[in-house]
Amino acid sequence: MAGTLYLVGTPIGNLEDITLRALRILREVDLIAAEDTRQTRRLLHHHGIRTPLLSYHAHNEAARVPDLVQRLREGQNIALVTDAGMPGISDPGRLVVDAALKAGLPVRVVPGPSAAVAALALAGLPAGVWLFAGFLPRRPGSRREALQAILTTGYTAVLYEAPHRVVETLADLAALAPDRQVAVCRELTKQFEEVRRGRPAELAEHFRTEGARGEFTLVIGPPAHSSREPGEEPGRVHPALPGTTGGSGSGGEEALWQAYAARVRQLEDEGLDPREATRRVAREYGVRRRDVYQAVLRVRSRGAGPRPDGAPGGS
Repeated sequence: MAGTLYLVGTPIGNLEDITLRALRILREVDLIAAEDTRQTRRLLHHHGIRTPLLSYHAHNEAARVPDLVQRLREGQNIALVTDAGMPGISDPGRLVVDAALKAGLPVRVVPGPSAAVAALALAGLPAGVWLFAGFLPRRPGSRREALQAILTTGYTAVLYEAPHRVVETLADLAALAPDRQVAVCRELTKQFEEVRRGRPAELAEHFRTEGARGEFTLVIGPPAHSSREPGEEPGRVHPALPGTTGGSGSGGEEALWQAYAARVRQLEDEGLDPREATRRVAREYGVRRRDVYQAVLRVRSRGAGPRPDGAPGGS
C-alpha cells in the first residue's frame, strides 16, 4: 500500500504556533523532508519528536523527488516541512507534490501558519479581494516592473521582502504609488514583532534611518476610491467593468467577473432568486451590487446563462 505525503505547516516564529494534528503527523510519519534540518530539529526537539530527517531544499529539490516518490510507493509516510509556513508557498515543495499527484500517490495537507495571511490580518487594510505576490525579482528594473503590474490590479497585495532590499522596494513604491497605504510587518509572531503603517516614502525613510532587521512582509493597500456607496468599507476598490469608468478591464478583473457570475449561478442553483443571489455575492466580495450585476450580464451574454432578473437597487 502506498504511503502518504503530508504537507505540514510549521510556525513562522513562535514555536507554540503549531496544531495538534501537525505534531501527531510529525511523530507518526517514517520520514520528515525538511528545508533546513537544523531549523526543523529545533522545532522537533521543542516538542519531543525524534522522527528521522532528510534535507529537501531549493538546491537539491529536483534530485530528491525521485527518491521521495519511490519511498512513497514503498509505503513510507513522509512529512514535508519548510523553515516556516506552508510548503510550496514561496518555499520548496511544488516539485514533489506535482510528482506524487502525477504518480497517483495520496497527498494530504496539514494547514498551519502563513506570514501572508497573518500580515493581512494585522494590516487593517481591505482584504475582501487580495493578491499574493511572494518574493519580488532581485534586479531593480524587474522589481519595478513587477510592482507596477501588482499596482495595476487595484487590489490589496501581500509580498515578502528581504531586509537588505526592503528600503529599495519601499522607495520604488513611493515613486510608483506615493499615496498608497502600506503596512510593513516585521518579525511576525516573534519577540520583536512590529507593524508600521504609512505612505511608502515615510516607511522607506524610517527603515533607512533605523535599519531593517528580521523578516519582512509588506501589505500594499488598494488605491482610494472616492465613489463608494453608503456603508461600504473606506478604501475598498471596485474593479472597473467594461463600459464603466475605469477602463476596459485586465485579465485579473476578467477572472473576478467570472468568479462573481459563477457564485451567483451557484446560489441560484441552491434556490435563491437572482436578485438575492446578486446581493449576497456583493456582500461576500465587499463590492457594489451593481458591479456584480454588470459582471454577470457580461459573462452570461457570452452564452453562460440567462440574464439576472431585475436591475440592482441598493446594496
